[in-house]
Amino acid sequence: MLLHGIASSSVTFHNVLPLLERTHRCIAIDLLGFGESPAPAWANYTLADHAAAVERTVASLRLREPFTVVGHSMGALIAARYAARKPRRVSGLVMVSPPIYLSPAEIGDAFERARMDFYLRLYEYLRTNRDFTLRHAALVQRLLPIPKAVDITERNWEPFVKSLQHSIESQTTLSDLAHVKAPVDVIMGNLDEFRSEAVLRIVERMRGVTVRRVRATNHLIGKRLARAVADAVLTPSHPRVSGDGVALSGRAQYLEATLV
Repeated sequence: MLLHGIASSSVTFHNVLPLLERTHRCIAIDLLGFGESPAPAWANYTLADHAAAVERTVASLRLREPFTVVGHSMGALIAARYAARKPRRVSGLVMVSPPIYLSPAEIGDAFERARMDFYLRLYEYLRTNRDFTLRHAALVQRLLPIPKAVDITERNWEPFVKSLQHSIESQTTLSDLAHVKAPVDVIMGNLDEFRSEAVLRIVERMRGVTVRRVRATNHLIGKRLARAVADAVLTPSHPRVSGDGVALSGRAQYLEATLV
């Protein structure tokens, strides 16, 4: 199951799907409020809201076997929340370019503290300056090789703003990761514009978590990063385990395409 990030859709995995489709069935979900999925008026677009929408989709598919969850960017945070809440569903978690953050006050290194403060100020600026954000998102989209890899429009403005504020800025991902029972692979490009090395060092020390750094890659899933994602699914750092405690090979995961 593949979960895209904020301001995007399942097209995020354009470079990943061809590497997995021969050996896996793939669910590429459009998250709540994005792509072709609904944007209900009641949603606050918290991690809990997004994870609940994913669970409704999984339940509707009647999937019987545990599966690997791959999340990119905000989708990685949602994937961690889902894996923590539904341990019997998830045999492995792959987090790609996850923006895992702490409060700047919790970071000792001055440079990393300043970087974290910059990210949070940037996110606040983007969600409080609508015209600027819409205009620059359209410009960025024209420069990207994958159509609509960044998609911020009038239609999904509210899901974008609320997801940014409630799922990224107000995240609980380190706590969620501590409750994940499945093995975790974190994949991060060394040029990722939104990474926090201070937080990554914390993540690396967590039980059952392996961090894979990929050279010459940024936040988006280009071909080099896609190969690293496929490798993490096919040859995980730790054995996948079924709901009954039986180890599974990378080829034993069964995934299917759908929308929320």
